[in-house]
Amino acid sequence: MAKTKRGRALWNTPSRGRGTCPVCSTKRIKLLYTANKSDGTALKVCKRCQNADPARVDAPVI
Repeated sequence: MAKTKRGRALWNTPSRGRGTCPVCSTKRIKLLYTANKSDGTALKVCKRCQNADPARVDAPVI
């Protein structure tokens, strides 16, 4: 794969796939991974939080 094509799909997403992670509240980070809450709703999370335990995903961020 040519280097000019890497990450090209992110150009079509809002803010180039960046935002604030709902689990760790890190700002301006890429939200590329999906984590499911206990009620079944899906959240987009950062790479560090993709394997977070379900209790941490369900907890509200303060």
